[in-house]
Amino acid sequence: MRTDLAAFANPSIILLAVVLTVAAIVGKQVCAFGVVGKGVDRLSVGIGMIPRGEVGLIFANVGLTLVVAGERIIDEAVFSAVVIMVIVTTLVTPPALRWSLRRGTRTPAAGA
Repeated sequence: MRTDLAAFANPSIILLAVVLTVAAIVGKQVCAFGVVGKGVDRLSVGIGMIPRGEVGLIFANVGLTLVVAGERIIDEAVFSAVVIMVIVTTLVTPPALRWSLRRGTRTPAAGA
């Protein structure tokens, strides 16, 4: 409800949203390298972590209310960019995860 819908037409906010989205996706893939175990599909793990934007929304929402030295921590433009990032990452993850889990040959688990 705090999202300024006019921000979706602002090129600078769209650019910030693209940067945030790329950072979110790349960051999750880098974190997936920390998954240990033989035969673990790190790409699928990384893709599965992408839609964790609800945490970003919580912090951005809190940031909207915080003021330091008379300046808000997060303004409506940044909040709108975070909302766009959350929407994009939420929508892109299911088809990407489906692709990731289907790629390559898989052997069924024992007893399956």
